[in-house]
Amino acid sequence: MFERESVGFLHDDVPYLKIGRGPPLVSVLGLTAEHDLLTGWQRRMALAHVRPLAGDFTVYVVNRKRGLLPGESMSDIAGHLANAIEQDVGEPVFLEGTSTGGSVALQLAVDRPDLVRRLVVVAAAYRLGPRGREVQGEVARLIRAGEPREAWVAVLTAMLPGPLRRPARPLLRRAAGPMVPADSTDVLVTLDAEDAFDVEADLPRVTAPTLVIGGTNDIGYTPELFRGTAVGVQNGRGHIFPRWGHI
Repeated sequence: MFERESVGFLHDDVPYLKIGRGPPLVSVLGLTAEHDLLTGWQRRMALAHVRPLAGDFTVYVVNRKRGLLPGESMSDIAGHLANAIEQDVGEPVFLEGTSTGGSVALQLAVDRPDLVRRLVVVAAAYRLGPRGREVQGEVARLIRAGEPREAWVAVLTAMLPGPLRRPARPLLRRAAGPMVPADSTDVLVTLDAEDAFDVEADLPRVTAPTLVIGGTNDIGYTPELFRGTAVGVQNGRGHIFPRWGHI
């Protein structure tokens, strides 16, 4: 049996959910409306994702630092997580990141290869694809225009298969209500950082054995970006699932 889960903040105000026993595995969340402790359905989803691993690893589910400063880059964001790993975990980790979390994990593996034992990048690559940048740019525009609910409706809609997007919008508008935070600064900083994120030239600095997982129908990335990420690191392989989307 593994230990009950615990929550809190690591060094540099990095929120975490911890469960399990064994060597440390850090799982970096995708884009969220705010950088805070996981509660409710978000906590249940995170636990469902990592509980199968908790018999073999001490799993830390982490988000970006709470209270990002405008203009922070993806390297800055990954640096906060690197500080947390050094200060609170105290050893190199197995590292997994999904979507925006995959960008953070990849940046960390580029900047601090000494902290990463193995790397898994899910639904992410060395930069966003054209459609991914378009969607995230629209999300940032809507938030800055004072329409955060519509911004999250745009995120949820983009994740659905094409035929479902229009009929699902009324339901998604209702679902997006609880996702709207009082302060959207953290997510805006993250969106801007990911828009500029591109580590193609730095991929050879990733020394950890790396697995890149993607889908042919991912709205954020192309299969070529997934393959390029796997090929560009020192010891990588990729697996692309036919017809799989972003989630």
